[in-house]
Amino acid sequence: MNNTDNTPANSNFFALFEQPVQFELDQRKLDTQLRVLQKRYHPDNTHDATAKREAEQTSAIINQAYQTLSHPDTRASYLLEMADHSEGLEQSIADLDFLDDAMDIRMDLDDALMQKDQATLRALYPKIAERLETQSARFTKAYAAQSWSDAVDATQKLKFLVKLDADVRAGLDDVMQSVHDDGDDDLYM
Repeated sequence: MNNTDNTPANSNFFALFEQPVQFELDQRKLDTQLRVLQKRYHPDNTHDATAKREAEQTSAIINQAYQTLSHPDTRASYLLEMADHSEGLEQSIADLDFLDDAMDIRMDLDDALMQKDQATLRALYPKIAERLETQSARFTKAYAAQSWSDAVDATQKLKFLVKLDADVRAGLDDVMQSVHDDGDDDLYM
């Protein structure tokens, strides 16, 4: 594994995972390629200390690439970085309507998490998914048109929505675990 060949250290993340450089990607193909790359570059496949260190570094790049491409917000950010148009990504969202809507969802989510309200959490999930889909489509269109300010705005919103989505998923998992744990207690009474 030297750095002059087409190893992961020299690849852009899309090339590494054999994906076209675009926002939409094939998640199953991404998952399959992850397993192929992990197997090919696993540190346990070598006994030489130098090669093992290189394999560990390569594995870290593979994992970073997979995490970047797997999530719409980080994938959009990466595309903007590749296009040299990522400035402004860390600025605050200026769209007050979006912020009001997102704040309403966040408050509903926080209340549902405190009350372990599974029904509300389940109702929030499609709302967030719809908004993620809308911003993903906005990003795709803006990126294709090279409308960089719109692409940055969509990416900022994707970041916020991905966090909400993760919080809803974690909340549902916690509530389900709590229900499951409570059911187990009943078995032993």
